[in-house]
Amino acid sequence: MTQISNQVRLIGYTGAETQFKTLDSGQHMANISLATKEYYRDKEGNKKDRTEWHRIVAWGKVAENMNQLVTKGDQVAVEGKLTHRSYEKDGETHYTTEVVVSDFVLLSKQEK
Repeated sequence: MTQISNQVRLIGYTGAETQFKTLDSGQHMANISLATKEYYRDKEGNKKDRTEWHRIVAWGKVAENMNQLVTKGDQVAVEGKLTHRSYEKDGETHYTTEVVVSDFVLLSKQEK
């Protein structure tokens, strides 16, 4: 039996159109931003919400499907693994956390 120790499942709404590109190697990549909301009550009992934004990355056929199906405002369920990486920009090192998607389900389309 394979044990999965790094698994992420999120349901949220896309904040922008899918960014799709084909790398020089021929591999396909897609990026989306996904907003999830948490509701809670403050000390006075007032209902509050907090939005978290997640960087979502897909590769290969999953990226192609995401590019064809997912648009801004859609509700999507994603499953994948949490990754951390760093990159250089303007001489500075930046760090980012991403969910690398292995599968997704389009739950609802944004009305156009």
